[in-house]
Amino acid sequence: QVQLVESGGGLVQAGGSLRLSCAVSGRTFSSDPIGWFRQAPGKEREFVATISWSGGNTYYADSVKGRFTISRDNAKNTVYLQMNSLKPEDTAVYYCAATRGTVVASVRYWGQGTQVTVSS
Repeated sequence: QVQLVESGGGLVQAGGSLRLSCAVSGRTFSSDPIGWFRQAPGKEREFVATISWSGGNTYYADSVKGRFTISRDNAKNTVYLQMNSLKPEDTAVYYCAATRGTVVASVRYWGQGTQVTVSS
């Protein structure tokens, strides 16, 4: 069974930073890309970033490019999302996912989500 457990969310002021973690168990970690998606109130879930199993390939949504960094530590079975220069519009529930693409339909497994709130 595959499990993805997020942590690290919270409340931060605009311009601040947070680091989200996603602990992955199950065989998918060694093969599937892992990504982050987010969903703001009243909006559809959207892609944020993804990283290949080797860590050599990363891809970001335009809205976070240059501010967010995705990384993974295969020894710890953990994927990270470092979020800098946060904006109020980054407020959302952030979900970790085992995914084969950048659209919601390509996700194979979801985590339970962690809330990120950015105050102005």
